[in-house]
Amino acid sequence: MDDTQLLRYSRHILLTELGIDAQQRFAAAHALVVGAGGLGAPAAQFLAAAGVGTLTLCDADTVDLTNLQRQILFATADVGTPKVAAAKARLEAVNPEVRVETVAARVGPVELAPLVAAADVVLDCSDNFATRHAVNRACVAARKPLVSGAAIRFDGQVTVFDPRSQESPCYHCLFGEGEEIEETRCATMGVFAPLVGIIGTTQAAEALKLLAGVGDPITGRLLLLDAFSMRWREVNIARDPACPVCRPARRTDGA
Repeated sequence: MDDTQLLRYSRHILLTELGIDAQQRFAAAHALVVGAGGLGAPAAQFLAAAGVGTLTLCDADTVDLTNLQRQILFATADVGTPKVAAAKARLEAVNPEVRVETVAARVGPVELAPLVAAADVVLDCSDNFATRHAVNRACVAARKPLVSGAAIRFDGQVTVFDPRSQESPCYHCLFGEGEEIEETRCATMGVFAPLVGIIGTTQAAEALKLLAGVGDPITGRLLLLDAFSMRWREVNIARDPACPVCRPARRTDGA
């Protein structure tokens, strides 16, 4: 690391739990962020500021005026611009050392397989169950840790699924695909602006811990935030031994 990098990342380097070794791991790492909206914006910004070497952003949408209440990467002048293009410009302005790759499309199983395989950590910041399940299947297949977040109205949730651990559940263990779960979106239900920042930055924190190999990730624990009363709850979640998504992968690995 040169003198400029030592200065830029000095507040991380000063932490004995991180230091230069962790900062070098960040620089060599590749994070995939699926969704560049309310959750993806703060998550990507903190990952870029922290010096994660490569960020891949996936989002099919363009910036809308209604996004500006909470999606902090965007400005009024960005309205009508593809979100990933506007986000790339902002992130590179924050930290020109970071390589930002973009996918201006809604990614499905075919697109996700190589994207997840190339990443060291995946952040699911999407807003629909179809994408979440597709991201989960790709992470299980590639054995890549997945940091999952969601937020609606005043309610948020965040957890880590890590298929490298035999004890870790996957997203399907928690929310079975095909189950009758009501899908709600902020476009119709509304969302408290700071809530997405809290959940998105928590996702960034968990991703950085995973990349550095430090701390205690929230694998097997679902954190639930009621931002109206500002109370957190923690729920333990277990792996479903009959899960049709992660059970075959574990059997392939000889588990």
